[in-house]
Amino acid sequence: MISEKMVKEINDQIQRELFSEYLYLQMAAYFKGENLDGFAHWIEVQAREEHTHAMKFFNHLYERGAKVVLQPIQQPKNDFKSPLDTFKYAYEHELTVTKNINNLMELAKKENDYASESFLKWYVDEQVEEEDSFLKIVSLLEKIKDSSNALFMLNNELGKRE
Repeated sequence: MISEKMVKEINDQIQRELFSEYLYLQMAAYFKGENLDGFAHWIEVQAREEHTHAMKFFNHLYERGAKVVLQPIQQPKNDFKSPLDTFKYAYEHELTVTKNINNLMELAKKENDYASESFLKWYVDEQVEEEDSFLKIVSLLEKIKDSSNALFMLNNELGKRE
């Protein structure tokens, strides 16, 4: 049986995952406005991943006999200054997501909720990949600085994400 505290925390995480989707869609809008369609595509793929993450939590609650209670989604930041600014913000956001996932794992362990612990293991591993992906792009953007040629090459590369 899943505890009420775990149900509440997972419902909170569903909201956070949907916020992540919303944030990344806002970033995609920024990139589209800058005619950086490859960056926009990469972030749109990320937004879809966040939606999938939310739905996994959604289904986990129902599989455990619990109720999903959706919460309002706040408006995301929308005043990005540059691709580097945008990806730094996204990286910091992913660090927060990792902290939230780790807190859920701690709760699952504390409550001997082995089903949630097993379920959350995938997210722990996923966050390593998420942080790495964003950090690599931040690093590349820091290296290319003001080179428009390099920016357009990276834009082309990011547009290939599946």
